[in-house]
Amino acid sequence: MNNIKVALVHDWLTGMRGGEKCLEVFCELFPEATVFTLIHKKGSVSPTIEKMKIQTSFLQNIPGIFKNYRNFLPFYPAAVENFNLGGYDLVLSSSHCVAKGVNAPSNALHICYCYTPMRYAWKFFDEYFAGENKLKRWAISAAVKYLKRWDLRSNKKVDYFIAISDNVKNRIGEFYKREADVIYPPADIDAHAKLGKDEGFYLIVSALVPYKKVDLAVKVFNENGKPLIVIGSGPEFSRLQKESKSNISFRGWASDSELNDYYADCSALIFPGEEDFGIVPVEAQSHGKPVIAYAKGGALETIIPFSEELGMASGASATGVFFKEQTAASLKEAIETFEKNRSVFDPDIIRDNALKFNRGRFKREIREYIDSKWEFHVKKQLGKV
Repeated sequence: MNNIKVALVHDWLTGMRGGEKCLEVFCELFPEATVFTLIHKKGSVSPTIEKMKIQTSFLQNIPGIFKNYRNFLPFYPAAVENFNLGGYDLVLSSSHCVAKGVNAPSNALHICYCYTPMRYAWKFFDEYFAGENKLKRWAISAAVKYLKRWDLRSNKKVDYFIAISDNVKNRIGEFYKREADVIYPPADIDAHAKLGKDEGFYLIVSALVPYKKVDLAVKVFNENGKPLIVIGSGPEFSRLQKESKSNISFRGWASDSELNDYYADCSALIFPGEEDFGIVPVEAQSHGKPVIAYAKGGALETIIPFSEELGMASGASATGVFFKEQTAASLKEAIETFEKNRSVFDPDIIRDNALKFNRGRFKREIREYIDSKWEFHVKKQLGKV
């Protein structure tokens, strides 16, 4: 794949979350590529991404865009379609919103690494916008109907989809009627990370937004009085903090080293939301810590559940406990199950499970996938297939 022109397309660059960690690997694979993105808040992502040639859309020039960029959702399709990708041979879109809708040249290969079909359009509208007033919800609903139509049309611009999980693969099949291959995203895993000790507190690491369901954990821990530390920030921070009793501590965002210490010293991670994949449970397991998680979404692919019915036989390989309903009663029961069976959770087995999702594996699998699709693309262009 020498001497080809590569475009990397990412929705927006405003912070280092799971998607940006994937983009960082793409930048390492293609350091001469151009990154196309709707908006870029300089200094908000890693040095590897910051040093790339980055081209933004017309949205970049709107005053105050970084505080209110989600309000411009109806303009995203036009912004991404306005990018000029003439002359590019390979387009790799990194998409959870509109990046996959970029207009690639007709003779280019377009591969989309898809975190999910647009969540607020297809599946989680109420979770995202439950707190808005009726007038704003009506306006957003009208915009989402347009976005759905555009999203269906634009997915046809993609030659191959890679999904971050079987969960997302199924959504791509359901909503887009397209096939997808699965390559799990990378987690920040150190095979030699300290396992720490149990300091007697439970841990949540999450953006504080409604669909993450942190309020569910607050309700349970207000009742049981057990220590809970919440790492994260977001629009729900003040409300959740006010509703919490003194046993619940909100620490804001933590540095990577601080976060590793929290993981290493907690009793278990609480994961009450439904995620497309979920990097946080993998990171917690890399420190040998069990995860108490809602039994839906990506958690089903990264956590080996303990079954109280099977007892020790299940615990021999278990890395967490599931609760089946997003209710306080169900979460409370899962915590009680964990506490009754703490001794069956082996930190070394838990960490071994996490190592399957390491960064080196992701980089190798992405490279091999792109190489194989590019080889087929070239043969097709030459009329050899």
